[in-house]
Amino acid sequence: SEMSRSHKHLALPLSLLRIVWLLRLCEAFFQVSLAELAIRRSMVRIALISTSATTSAGPEGVHEGTGAWLEEIAAPYYIFRGKGWDVDLISISGGEIPIDGASLQGDAVTDDVKRWLKDPTAKVLSTHSIGLDEVAPTPSEFVESYDAIYMSGGHGACTDYVTSGALKTCIEAMYAAGKIVAADCHGPICLAVCNKADDTPLVAGHEVTGFTDSEEAAVGLTGKVPFLIEAKFKEQGANFHGAADWQSNVVVSENLITGQNPGSSTACANAVVEKLTAA
Repeated sequence: SEMSRSHKHLALPLSLLRIVWLLRLCEAFFQVSLAELAIRRSMVRIALISTSATTSAGPEGVHEGTGAWLEEIAAPYYIFRGKGWDVDLISISGGEIPIDGASLQGDAVTDDVKRWLKDPTAKVLSTHSIGLDEVAPTPSEFVESYDAIYMSGGHGACTDYVTSGALKTCIEAMYAAGKIVAADCHGPICLAVCNKADDTPLVAGHEVTGFTDSEEAAVGLTGKVPFLIEAKFKEQGANFHGAADWQSNVVVSENLITGQNPGSSTACANAVVEKLTAA
């Protein structure tokens, strides 16, 4: 009929219009995606590192049931995110991050910890953390991806921070590139196994701090860590600056930033912010 012939004439143009519309939609999508990618590339990016270990061992035995100290993840995370920066929570093995139960009790439950425990995004991040090996296939790609690497602590760090070859190479590459290497509390223990380009200890000649020998003795774990951070750093030629037990203390030495204990988390993260915003 005349009507059916009319519909046949319309069918082709309508199909073409749909194709054109879809192409334009795809073009708009890719333009937005590229714009978002450009923003992401221009944004400051922080690699926030956590332990995956639940034990710490030394000459006097094994300390069980440890892990990451939550304040040392939560404080820097919220400070960096508060600046609008991109933060990747990366653990040595990936997956769920073990949290030391002691960091969920008493004075350890800071405002940042309370916020983290109520934050659904934080829950996802800590149960599905990125594995360090997944982040970048090579240290050079890690350096290209991040402006700073920040090692949180907890006694679990005394196990996998000193044995992870991936962490060692990423830290050494970041340091050699002049990018910020920061660590708090037991986080700095990883620096003891890192070297400069000339194969001397990374901390040699630097002003540093970390969990002090006195603080380790105070928690009764002197013999359940592979080595004492303060003693090791001094042995390696660093100038160690320890404050009184549990006092906030942060030391900045060129692109190396170290904090002494959980109470130094906020100050340590703020020191990173100051360095990056001054650059």
